[in-house]
Amino acid sequence: MRIHSPEKIDDYYRALLNRDPKYIGIFYVGVTTTSVFCISTCRARKPKKENVVFYTSFQAALTDGFRPCKVCKPTENAHQAPEQVERAIRLVKESPREKISNFKLREENISPNLVRRWFKQHYGLTFHTFQRMYRINNAYQELKEGKNAITVAFDSGYESLSGFGYTYKKLVGKAPLKSKNKNIILINRIATPLGPMFACATNQGICLLEFTERKMLETEFRDLQRLLAATIIIGENVHIQQVRKELTEYFQGKRKKFDVALHTPGTDFQQLAWQSLQQIPFGDTVSYQQQAERLERPTAVRAVATANGHNRISIIIPCHRVIGKDGSLTGYGGRIERKKWLLEFEKRTSST
Repeated sequence: MRIHSPEKIDDYYRALLNRDPKYIGIFYVGVTTTSVFCISTCRARKPKKENVVFYTSFQAALTDGFRPCKVCKPTENAHQAPEQVERAIRLVKESPREKISNFKLREENISPNLVRRWFKQHYGLTFHTFQRMYRINNAYQELKEGKNAITVAFDSGYESLSGFGYTYKKLVGKAPLKSKNKNIILINRIATPLGPMFACATNQGICLLEFTERKMLETEFRDLQRLLAATIIIGENVHIQQVRKELTEYFQGKRKKFDVALHTPGTDFQQLAWQSLQQIPFGDTVSYQQQAERLERPTAVRAVATANGHNRISIIIPCHRVIGKDGSLTGYGGRIERKKWLLEFEKRTSST
């Protein structure tokens, strides 16, 4: 929403002039003379006070017609992990078998409190739970390769097999020796110009790509775990690495078609609807009626809309390219302002 309080406007404008990092993510400032919006630390030339408006969310700025600043990249950097958090994550990835304690973080000049708060806010879990998931995922892969459970337990930093078994079963759902055929869904976070997204992947491919504040996200997680008889834990595989790279190229205007493998459990009709979405050209749109006709089911407009609503892979399976018969932007779980941005971005990019 737009901020109208004179006291807050004065406070936020001072923060903008001082490039105060404490206000990152607290407000977004739209500059009426350039039609861009920024975060508090933007290095660009400071606008006059009468030429700025403040918002509590970047979605509100997008709705009012502002576009993200290319200097401070507000939709990415407002949710980007601080440098200390990035280093903590790097420690986990570089040594997945080692337990990174608060003492270890302090040795690396990393504030445990800062790391804890960030993980709680952006992942909904603690840093120590995050690294336990990484260690268990590493252990899961080693068990599938045929390694002995006792060896894996001690190599993963556990002092006893019982402690390893308890944590493993709590996260994976089965004891180590019974989990070789257990399916795992890995989840990781990706920063984009429209805000952070969660990417989920199995060994077969990407099974979910959604903006982190999507209302139905928890339901989608539950449905995925049920449909795939799998457990979601934090981790990364080649498919998540590839989708991160391809999304970067997409938002840079360098990619119009995605090549990453997908894993999309659903009904036969849903599969047909999702396949038809992928056939809509970059920069183009169709109506729900036209999509139904392409599926040779002209009276199934509502069923098509429902199937599109169950699409869990945003952007790659482009349900944002489907609009109302009258041209209205309706029915997008990632928020209408993002749908508008994506359509304008694709139309602009396709003409260059």
